[in-house]
Amino acid sequence: MPEKIPYELLRAAASAARNAYAPYSNFAVGAALQTSDGSVFAGANMENASYGLTVCAEVGALQAASTAGKLADVVRIGIAGGNLRADKCDGEIVTPCGRCRQLILESARLGSRDIEVWCANLDLSSIKCFKISELLPHGFGPDNLVKIKIQTGIEAETVHSGRR
Repeated sequence: MPEKIPYELLRAAASAARNAYAPYSNFAVGAALQTSDGSVFAGANMENASYGLTVCAEVGALQAASTAGKLADVVRIGIAGGNLRADKCDGEIVTPCGRCRQLILESARLGSRDIEVWCANLDLSSIKCFKISELLPHGFGPDNLVKIKIQTGIEAETVHSGRR
C-alpha cells in the first residue's frame, strides 16, 4: 500500500461532497480521481425522489475522466462522505457501492493497473486505502467477455448487449 496519504485528493472529494444533492438521505458523498498526468476529476452524489435513479459521486468523477479521454489513466480515487446533518463525523469511512466498484474495475482493467481507492469520512479523520482488486475480488470484466466468445463462438458485443 502507498505510504503517503493523498490529502489534496481527499480534500477535493470532501469538497465535492459538500455540493451533493442529497435532500432525502442527507448523506453526501464526493469523489475525486487522479490520472497519471496529475489531472483531477470530481463528482458528487445526486439523489432524486425515486431513489433508484440516484447517481453516485464515483460515477460523476469517472464520467468526467471518460469525457476528457482519460479513463484509462486513472491511478487513484478518493471518496469522502457522511451525514450532512450530523454535528460531528462518526468516524466511519465511505466505500464505493457495488456498481461503482465495477466501474472502477473497468477503468483499472482499461489502464492495466490496480487503482488505489482511498476511503474517508467527511472530515477526513478516518482514512483507509484499498486496491480495487481487494474491494471487488473476482470481478467480471472485459477478459470474461473474451472467454465467453472463445467458449461459445458468440461475439462479445452480442453477449454484453443481450442481442443474439
